[in-house]
Amino acid sequence: MLDRRQFLQVAAATAALAGVGGNMPRAAARQSLTQKDLLAFEPKGQVTLLNFTDCHAQLVPLYFREPSVNLGVGDAHGLPPHLTGKDLMTRFGLEGGSAQAYAFTYEDFTALAGTYGRVGGLDRMATLIKAIRAERPNNTLLLDGGDTWQGSYTSLKSGGKDMVDAMNALGVDAMTAHWEFTYGADRVKELIDELKFPFLAGNVQDTEWEEEVFESTTTYERGGVKIAVVGQAFPYTPVANPRYKIPSWSFGIREKLVRKRVEAARADGAELVVLLSHNGFDVDRKLASRVDGIDVILTGHTHDAIPEVIKVNNTLLVASGSHGKFLARLDLQVDGGKVTDYSFRLIPVFSDVITPDPEMAGIIKNIRAPHEAELSRVLGKSKSLLYRRGNFNGTFDDLICQALLEERDAEISLSPGFRWGSSILPEQDITVEDVFNQTAITYPNAYRTEMTGAFLKEILEDVGDNLFNPDPYYQQGGDMVRVGGMGYSFDIGKSMGQRVSSLTQLATGKAIDPKKNYIVAGWASVNEGTEGPPIYDLVKSYIENAGEVSVEENTNIRITGG
Repeated sequence: MLDRRQFLQVAAATAALAGVGGNMPRAAARQSLTQKDLLAFEPKGQVTLLNFTDCHAQLVPLYFREPSVNLGVGDAHGLPPHLTGKDLMTRFGLEGGSAQAYAFTYEDFTALAGTYGRVGGLDRMATLIKAIRAERPNNTLLLDGGDTWQGSYTSLKSGGKDMVDAMNALGVDAMTAHWEFTYGADRVKELIDELKFPFLAGNVQDTEWEEEVFESTTTYERGGVKIAVVGQAFPYTPVANPRYKIPSWSFGIREKLVRKRVEAARADGAELVVLLSHNGFDVDRKLASRVDGIDVILTGHTHDAIPEVIKVNNTLLVASGSHGKFLARLDLQVDGGKVTDYSFRLIPVFSDVITPDPEMAGIIKNIRAPHEAELSRVLGKSKSLLYRRGNFNGTFDDLICQALLEERDAEISLSPGFRWGSSILPEQDITVEDVFNQTAITYPNAYRTEMTGAFLKEILEDVGDNLFNPDPYYQQGGDMVRVGGMGYSFDIGKSMGQRVSSLTQLATGKAIDPKKNYIVAGWASVNEGTEGPPIYDLVKSYIENAGEVSVEENTNIRITGG
């Protein structure tokens, strides 16, 4: 049912100009790409679902490199979203050097960034949304997959209020959540009171009363179709993030409860059921295979950008990327309570070719104005590509690890496998804003402690199982913990406790002694009362002292069995 011709329209129009054949300069490619090209879509059916997820509070355009490593295990091995680079391009028919290759892969990223520029920007997103709504005024539903209130300087300083104001102005129809909860239960409730749309998280319950904390389902009518939207927050929030922030709320996948919500929606007359989910793609793929009656899952959390809909039984899975880089459009024909046809495009938000929406641009300007001087303050320059994202390493994470080693006088450093954070090109200035785009959390203290070699291995094994357990329901999200001052080998194919070996202290070249204590610095501990300076202050200090930084690809982690 997917019209691949539609999806490839932009790529086909620009490939010849993108320098693939060397006939024309790449700079011409961006000139040929227009806002009209990005919006080109043949409407279908009665309902248009628009979706973005995991924007991580990014209000303005940025660079964002997709991962070079995204390994799938078990039944997901070799399937989207676990295809990267040329494998992804082959699977979805993307031309090398094209706008689509730049949007969806890491291939030739630095060069293509010079051609196509930054991506995202909520004022550009608003332009696309308003254009589609104008085309389909009574048919369109805009849904936010969560991780919206956290991830930037202004979101941290305002406690998420900046993003609530922006989303209200954008006209979101419903949202779900994950990192939102790291502001704490009281703040979450305050912000929900300011929303002009439902906050859906039906899998969150009060631990004492075992009652629903938030609304689970809301209904809409679009194009004469009754639509039920069921919200699913990140199931492992109290594990991945501090429990003390939300002490009386319990989470979980709660498959039986999801089934109950879907059945209730159908019984209430819903002709189209949409699960607005922050489970992560592989979890949702399994859920779709086990729960009947869900027509569409708008999946989030794992930051996957998949150019096509993935169909599981009778459920359509849409993965809309992250950081405001994409807007997903799914048009649906619904007959007799079933989806009978659909068309899809994951629209890259190329900032340089989209006219900013004046209203949203004004809101963003007002949010940033009190902080502009600090946001733009230059700390140093990067001589290499800095990025976050990838199962095992990102160069900005390695920079953070090096800052921890030096600023905290440690032997080994640990940095969480967060997936959010913008990219910085070679020769680009590093600003205060760039640092906060990597570190803006409500529990930023950088600890310094002693750990035995055995405990270090245990940490790696535990995080590794969260990431590579063959059963998606036991995958708790994120990427592998980053390490500084240490190398190791990791066998993906082995079981819990057997994946990590050959731990080596880089400074000495000696094997990590299981019985020896090592001085370890890290940050983002989920333990209450963690002491130490905020990580963003350490990283700022390190970059300012260095003046220029250069981080080579990490070759100290050896991966096998993938």
